[in-house]
Amino acid sequence: MAENTSDVEPRPRQSLFAWAGGISQPRQSVFGWITLAARIVLGAAIAVAGFLKIGNLIVSLSQGVVPQSVQAVKGYRLPLPEWIIWTVGVAMPVVEILLGLVIIVGLLTRWTGALGGLMMLAYMIVIASAWARGLKIDCGCYTPGGDLGQGVKPMYWLDELRDFGLLILGAWLFLFPKSPLSVDGWIAGPTTATEE
Repeated sequence: MAENTSDVEPRPRQSLFAWAGGISQPRQSVFGWITLAARIVLGAAIAVAGFLKIGNLIVSLSQGVVPQSVQAVKGYRLPLPEWIIWTVGVAMPVVEILLGLVIIVGLLTRWTGALGGLMMLAYMIVIASAWARGLKIDCGCYTPGGDLGQGVKPMYWLDELRDFGLLILGAWLFLFPKSPLSVDGWIAGPTTATEE
């Protein structure tokens, strides 16, 4: 006799990231606070880098001189057209400030965290390229960048280690974006703020 399946409710479709939300409630709460800390650290690291560049950028453009952020990009001696170097150098401080602040407040955390992680990966690649080619430059992350002075040794390993740690934080935000004190949680409302 054929089985009657008319009364069987369809199985709800699971999110691509449903496995990340299958953790127990106490552990989910702990993960939420870890995510909050990751948001603050990653967002602050990115935003501070932008704030340290933006003042020189504004003054330099107003005076018609090359900004330090553009000089930092030139220091990597990448085979790129001049207009791309200028675009990256001018846009970078603005993008860093905006992205960092958005990560800190917890808006679109999964995707802004992923962008922050990808930014760190890009920085790691270009720093490794400079290292491999024997260039002696400052990375320009939190400093003016450009060629180092005579006898000054680059600290590429420290730059790579820092950016790798920030990359891990970006990956964490991508996998576990829900956290307290976030715009995402405020938008979702109290009934869904803790759901994955």
